[in-house]
Amino acid sequence: MTTALTSLPAVAGPVYVPGDEGFAAEAFSWNVAITHEPLAVVGATSAQDVAVAVRWAGTLGLPVAVQATGHGAVRPVNNGVLITTNRMREMSVDPVARTARVAAGVRWSEVIAAAAPHGLAPLSGSSSQVGVVGYTLGGGVGPLGRKHGFAADHVRSVEIVTAEGALRTIDADHDAELFWAVRGGKGNFGIVTAIEFDLFPVAAFFGGGIFYPGAHVFTILRVYSKWSAGLPEDMSTSVALIRFPDAEMVPPPLRGAFAVHLRVFYLGREADGRALLEPMRAAAPAIIEDLATLPYPAIDSVHRDPVDPMPGRERGVVLSALTEETIDQVVAAAGPDVDIPVPIVEVRHLGGAFSRPPAVPNAVSGRGAEYLLFAIGLGVPELVPAVDATINRILAVDATPGGLINFSGAAGPDALLANWSPADRDRLLRVKAEYDPANVFSSGQALRS
Repeated sequence: MTTALTSLPAVAGPVYVPGDEGFAAEAFSWNVAITHEPLAVVGATSAQDVAVAVRWAGTLGLPVAVQATGHGAVRPVNNGVLITTNRMREMSVDPVARTARVAAGVRWSEVIAAAAPHGLAPLSGSSSQVGVVGYTLGGGVGPLGRKHGFAADHVRSVEIVTAEGALRTIDADHDAELFWAVRGGKGNFGIVTAIEFDLFPVAAFFGGGIFYPGAHVFTILRVYSKWSAGLPEDMSTSVALIRFPDAEMVPPPLRGAFAVHLRVFYLGREADGRALLEPMRAAAPAIIEDLATLPYPAIDSVHRDPVDPMPGRERGVVLSALTEETIDQVVAAAGPDVDIPVPIVEVRHLGGAFSRPPAVPNAVSGRGAEYLLFAIGLGVPELVPAVDATINRILAVDATPGGLINFSGAAGPDALLANWSPADRDRLLRVKAEYDPANVFSSGQALRS
């Protein structure tokens, strides 16, 4: 096999096998809890490189996995061929059509920077450091979503390399079933090398956050439940229970503390946003209140997600309502009186356009839920059993059937398929059987083992 692995036809990017200098760096994942150990890594520079690598893996009977940034890595690639796309950074913005086209290695920060001079913004998520493609193919839940829906709802076309190594451009009129499946079914049908999607006229927002003492968690969540249910679609919010480390990078009032963080994003006037926030400002005293009118490129300041690689293990469920019973369960499992290896538990408000069908139907699951509850634990090997047990306790609530694949963590094929309705599940498996009958793309969040 070693000899065969050196027989890859010429590609423009580098190729590594175990033992090569640069192998570990090429296979590195942002989620450092995941260490990939493939038989070879191909650093693709173009769609043609990807196609060559997929065809080559096919001749050897090897599975294929793909990684851009590694933010979404949930399980290691321990065999086969890993194709990295971080070198594929081509991007264009059409301010008249209000669209962007990006290659597979582009991060949201790059799109935001290119769109902002035109007064436009993409349907990016809570962190601009995440890759565009993986986020979008898994649905894409971001601060503009209550107004406009999932990121996948506004994809116009996709360039994809399928299992036989063919490069296709698909849309609603070309390979329509594959186009339906890949928008929501993630990387189960091929490797997406480029994607075209809508931009929206958003230059600025009112938002930021309020940090409260953790002792007020019950009151804050109960007020939040009633308050958020009546918000206009122009306002997106979430509440996070956070265990801060005792570290210099943490502001002194929060250092080593358990706090509750209200995250706010509002598309209207600042005065109206502040008026809408009054019930939450009155719910408990603030440790830090950091709210202002900001340009869209400052979007990361709302959630303050980590920017440095870290070991993580996460999972979520969707809810039809944030009930008192759910609040009691979450606080009992993750409140200030328990010592757990799960530093973040978040309740994110969905509803609005997240619940409406898109103009062009797709396979995004979880549509119709009102809230997303998810937990992020420390992905350190010796803590994994305790982390998994704790996350299971936190999520042992009255969840709505279905879920979101981007928040399904390391779930197996059966659990992943449970995200969809029986009809959509059967349709996804039919598309999988047609376009990837040998299950070449069986790594990561695979629909079939």
